[in-house]
Amino acid sequence: MAQAKVRVTWLGHSTFLFDTPGGKRVVIDPFLENNPACPTAFKSLERADLVLVTHGHYDHVAEAERIAKASGALVIGIFEVCHWLGQRGVEKTSGMNKGGSQTAEGIRVTMTHALHSAGFINPDGSITYLGEPAGYVIEFENGYRIYHAGDTGIFGDMALIGELYAPQTALLPIGDHFTMGPREAAKACELLKVPQVVPMHFGTFPVLTGTPAALRALVEPKGVRVLELKPGETVEIGDGEQ
Repeated sequence: MAQAKVRVTWLGHSTFLFDTPGGKRVVIDPFLENNPACPTAFKSLERADLVLVTHGHYDHVAEAERIAKASGALVIGIFEVCHWLGQRGVEKTSGMNKGGSQTAEGIRVTMTHALHSAGFINPDGSITYLGEPAGYVIEFENGYRIYHAGDTGIFGDMALIGELYAPQTALLPIGDHFTMGPREAAKACELLKVPQVVPMHFGTFPVLTGTPAALRALVEPKGVRVLELKPGETVEIGDGEQ
């Protein structure tokens, strides 16, 4: 019998595994081998049904190719990322763009806006343009919705994401420097109207200085729960509509 909830495992940085109520495994922004926060047991991850990529920076897309080839997973990303992966021998991709939705493996995926950059640095130092950055609202088989914001600064249209898709948990970057810090992430929670937030993209490298404690101090007095995960930790969340 399938579990009623979504099992969420954080592997450090922006990398998450979702084991779904329907028995599928979704991997988002796989950054494993060279991720100093990723536990050793997950470095050679091979099982996946669906891989989501938010943008073309190395620490979000580099291992999508390996995991897709090893597992046969479908990769979803912005059109340019999927085209690039296809040229590198990934057989199953489904490119999309911001504002669009698609259903794959019984899971509905909506691509949202993000404020960031997106290019892959090649071994010779040149940069390959890989489209724009994005986020995702993921609706699982039981109806539970998680918003993974990707690497982003805050933007006012997060209010529209909240209004249109009503995510019940938001995965938000808080590290600062390259993304939002805790102050901006707290405002994002307000715009999204989410009851729960999982901080990400912090602490992986020294420059990412934002902390869950700083976020908690800003949002918990306003009724938003901060679910702080340790790399490799798994929790169950969401039993459908709330």
